[in-house]
Amino acid sequence: MSNSTDDLAILPATSEPYQIVYEDDVLLVVNKPAQLLTVPGRHPQNQDCLIRRVQREFPFAEVVHRLDYDTSGLVILPLTKRVLSDISKQFQARTVQKHYVAVVEGKLAKAKGVIDLAIAADEQRRPLYKICPQQGKPSQTRYQLLSYNAGTNQSRVKLEPVTGRSHQLRVHMLALGHAMLGDTLYAPQAIAAKSPRLMLHAEYIRFVHPLSAQVMEFNAGAPF
Repeated sequence: MSNSTDDLAILPATSEPYQIVYEDDVLLVVNKPAQLLTVPGRHPQNQDCLIRRVQREFPFAEVVHRLDYDTSGLVILPLTKRVLSDISKQFQARTVQKHYVAVVEGKLAKAKGVIDLAIAADEQRRPLYKICPQQGKPSQTRYQLLSYNAGTNQSRVKLEPVTGRSHQLRVHMLALGHAMLGDTLYAPQAIAAKSPRLMLHAEYIRFVHPLSAQVMEFNAGAPF
């Protein structure tokens, strides 16, 4: 998912540090905290971000994919141009596997399935996105119910984006009738207010190491 939050909004950066999950000479895998941009925003006050923090320690780190400001979880950061190019091609070929964990309102009607709904920018409500069969880009998300809490009427779900559209997971779950807790962009206010953060975390990622050709797999449990 990419950063596509309002360019004019001030997004205060969390003081929570990122965590290094894996490190070698050519790449890092880090766990990004929620409420931190992956790259600098256009607003002058949105310069504190994951890549700038990482570059203080690893000056050659570069961004090959992003997580939204509100989303926490695993991010691959190449340290060389060759590795950047290779992993970028893996993302383009959709061979990088990743899944997220989210907490949503309500009980899912089906325990698993695929959401196949085209997504387009909502020109009337930027920076939001919407389901739009006419102008939207093809978008698919696999989902699986992990657990349901009848007391709170909330479901914990595993989400696997087949495509990587902006805000895809939030928009797709909303289209199913299950807004994410803490989602101040899309959820009704009562649901957004149920959590101080967006309940969405990039928990798992799998890719091939560009130099060793080894399959690399990483898990970072959701902090909620």
